[in-house]
Amino acid sequence: MIRDITFGQFFPAKSVVHALDPRTKLILVVAYIVLVFIGNNFLCLGLAAAFLILATALSKVPPKLMLRSTRPILFVIAFTAILNLLYIKGDVLLFEWGFVQIYDKGVFTAVFMAIRIILAVLGSSLLTYTTSPTDLTDGLERLMSPLKVLHLPVHEFALMMTIALRFIPTLIEETDKIMSAQKARGADLETGGLVKRVKALVPILIPLFVSSFRRAFDLATAMECRCYHGGEGRTRMKKLQMHGRDAWAFGITALVLGGIIAASILLPPVF
Repeated sequence: MIRDITFGQFFPAKSVVHALDPRTKLILVVAYIVLVFIGNNFLCLGLAAAFLILATALSKVPPKLMLRSTRPILFVIAFTAILNLLYIKGDVLLFEWGFVQIYDKGVFTAVFMAIRIILAVLGSSLLTYTTSPTDLTDGLERLMSPLKVLHLPVHEFALMMTIALRFIPTLIEETDKIMSAQKARGADLETGGLVKRVKALVPILIPLFVSSFRRAFDLATAMECRCYHGGEGRTRMKKLQMHGRDAWAFGITALVLGGIIAASILLPPVF
């Protein structure tokens, strides 16, 4: 399970999606998540899925790597689906056993919500796969630059978010190493009741916290040694600039968004 967490990883490749301006990708991901959640029928989700498949094909990110990002949330998807199956009532009763009653509308809603969550997660993963941490920091800072009028530390906030995102794979790898080391020492992490499993996590969490604080302290020391004092007076080696491909990306997204809005209005909703 630890190895299946791919959020925050960058997949280097030469593709149209990689070459897009990071501001464009951030705006498009937010727009994509919005259009996924405003769609209220399966045609809307079909349009969103087709758009995501096109973006994934253009990004040259392996589909197997994309699908791996959904494994850590399978429990959330299954739990959401079970709740919809049990609590959503409809016109046709499909199954009944004791107090458990499953209706047709419950099945449709469960499948719909599962697909919606998967599409949202895959869209967010595509952003981190195709955008380096440096570009992500620059894009976030430029998008939030109007907040400087309110005297908010925009640069520091963007840097903090990007560093946190960047260290997710590092912490996952560190956790996997600690778990392997504890298992080699005879620790039982997979059997027993809930209380026993929670207690078994203590030898993992303590070294992980110590390692995380040490890594953060080393990073802060390195930044101070390089005379880092925030965004004041800083210059950029690479200036962000939008091109024609960004306009095409916005145009295609606008068409998909229009199609989803039209389908939501013209077709009956799932729930």
